[in-house]
Amino acid sequence: MPRFSIIVPTHEAVGRLSLALDSVLAQSFGDLELIPVCDAPGSLAASVVAGHAGRDSRVVPVQSPPSAGLAGARNAGMRAAGGAYVLFLDGDDVLVPGALAALDARLDETGDVDVLYFEHERTHWWKGEPANPAAPLLAGTPAGAFSPDQAPRVTGVQLPAWSAAYRRAFLTAHDLTFPDGHFTDVGFGGLVTLRAERLAVLRSVVVRHLLRRQGSRLERPGEHHTELLDQAELVLTRAAEQGLARDRSGPLFEQLFAAVLRTAAHPERLPARRRRAFFRRAGRLYRRHRPAGFRPPGGSLGVQHRLLAARAYALFRALRGANRSAAQALQRVPRPRGLRTRLFYRRELRRPIDPNLAVYCAYWGRGYACNPAAIHAKARELAPHIRSVFLVEPEAVATLPQGVDHAVIGSRRYWEVLARAKYLINNANFEGTVVKRPGSVHLSTQHGTPLKKMGVEQAEYPVVAAATGSFDRLLSRVDRWDYNLSSNRLSTEVWERSFPSSYEMLEYGYPRNDVYYTASAADVRRVRAKLGIAEGRTALLYAPTHRDYRTGFSTHLDLRALCDALGDDFVVLLRAHYFYEDEREHLHDERVIDVTGHRSSEDVCLAADALITDYSSIVFDYANLDRPIVVYADDWDVYRETRGVTFDFLGSPPGPVARSADELAAVFRSGRWAGAESARLRARFRARFCEFDDGRAAERVVRRVLLGEPAEAIEPPVPLAHRMPAPAAVTTAPRS
Repeated sequence: MPRFSIIVPTHEAVGRLSLALDSVLAQSFGDLELIPVCDAPGSLAASVVAGHAGRDSRVVPVQSPPSAGLAGARNAGMRAAGGAYVLFLDGDDVLVPGALAALDARLDETGDVDVLYFEHERTHWWKGEPANPAAPLLAGTPAGAFSPDQAPRVTGVQLPAWSAAYRRAFLTAHDLTFPDGHFTDVGFGGLVTLRAERLAVLRSVVVRHLLRRQGSRLERPGEHHTELLDQAELVLTRAAEQGLARDRSGPLFEQLFAAVLRTAAHPERLPARRRRAFFRRAGRLYRRHRPAGFRPPGGSLGVQHRLLAARAYALFRALRGANRSAAQALQRVPRPRGLRTRLFYRRELRRPIDPNLAVYCAYWGRGYACNPAAIHAKARELAPHIRSVFLVEPEAVATLPQGVDHAVIGSRRYWEVLARAKYLINNANFEGTVVKRPGSVHLSTQHGTPLKKMGVEQAEYPVVAAATGSFDRLLSRVDRWDYNLSSNRLSTEVWERSFPSSYEMLEYGYPRNDVYYTASAADVRRVRAKLGIAEGRTALLYAPTHRDYRTGFSTHLDLRALCDALGDDFVVLLRAHYFYEDEREHLHDERVIDVTGHRSSEDVCLAADALITDYSSIVFDYANLDRPIVVYADDWDVYRETRGVTFDFLGSPPGPVARSADELAAVFRSGRWAGAESARLRARFRARFCEFDDGRAAERVVRRVLLGEPAEAIEPPVPLAHRMPAPAAVTTAPRS
């Protein structure tokens, strides 16, 4: 029997789930079993758990259906637990180093207690000092094991379930499980308090709890707040049936109603139609279960107790300032530059939203490109009733395909469509002055798989953080998103950490990559001819990424020398990062074709027979074509330290890795670039990073976002083995 069973529900915690699991498995005290509870087989959480289970036999995954909620997940974990003591950990929290050793030592001191309460830290997701709210609650308790009568104010009502270790035999003997519904910690903690006979306290931090930027689910507005009264009633009814002594029933009653009054005092938590009913039901519970001789606390809270007992809802509202004027509720409208434009935009915001208008923007107005362009094209086919307007800078107007309606950024029409559109789709972000109107739908499509650190995770890297600017402004833009697109499960994890907010993640793949599965051999020949690639020559696409630690454009590679080494059968397609469109020098070499200015990176990838990349996100897109990839990583260590990366790219590359120009030339001269080992590495890479792209991503997005089809009606991606990517113009059979 292990000493500890640690139960970790994994729902809505994929971004930090690995950190939580690792914090348990890395404990110096190893006599444990780790029980992650997954809500669906095949989910991202399940794959993270499976990876840990494959590396450590102490990981014992179980499943609980999403409909069972947090209570069901924890109960499923308890049924599977075999340890002497049970602990609970949220999927985005961690055990501090040495936590289990400290618990074990404390239990050796106290002997077998029913519950061992301990301290925890609440850590702000972004900045601020951590708080330890359990410390004052546990202060002053007896030094060793004690009975509840000796410390009646120590109850599970004020402490979360993950701030205690529970003797499993005690839970089983009294059939103690988590009650269904929201606020299950309140119900469970209260029921445990009623049954426990021997308690102890550990006055040190065991769990580090992350305060999410989105806030706790229990603090968000909704009908679920009425379930707090269900939990309070359950505990108070059991206490009455048990005949709980007055010395203990008074503190328990007070702590339960402190939670109830916090909800009643925040009217925004409850729908308006439920506030009076919540107060009245709370009052009935209060009067029915108030212990004889109970004296309300002092101050404002005591006044609230008295108003609740007296059914004085109107006075209660007045006390808490529930009647707020309309002027206080109005939010300041962000203002575009120029008084006339500002007034025009504010006027347009007062007009009704156009339910059949969608606006698109890619790369801050650079043109018709990327995921927004692919979604726009599919919407014209599947949702022709929706009018679409592409937002572009003046110099990009001439590049727009025929028939694409547009608005120039900064013009009156630009502000008009932004104010009135139902759907707003962007692969970056709309400017900060854009208002998120109630009823509008914002979709962030992203524009690459994040090998490098993104969003708020860039704060650890001074060079990048300085260029990013205000993270507060970044997050205010993120808060407008209703949907965020993910191309693979790495992206899902990273977006959740980098852009914390309450959007719905769409694991649909990138619409811009659909063409890699729908293009024909004729399409490939047409693109190659347009780019000037001679028939029969092997085209190598070289696409270096942006370096934050350098200024100006540099290829990082002597392309003439590379061409000399490769011979006349090869041609290099140079595609610089879009930051450097106007900063390149022409190489004047017929063996190098500069395709940076070509509108479509997808066309360029279709034309290339192989890719030479460094750390550019284009590698994840190109991998869909299942063509050879060679990594040129001459400055990996510097890039990793200055920019930050999300995984060890060189540890799981999509093909051979060269750390110098000579090594790169040798990879091609030897044939390794298209060899059997290259194919093996590419297959592993594709299985990990091309799981959602199957040629139908745009359709899934249009159906879910623009047509409003339910998530469960959207067909999942076709398995990788059943997909057929566009053929290369020059086929190179793998060499063994």
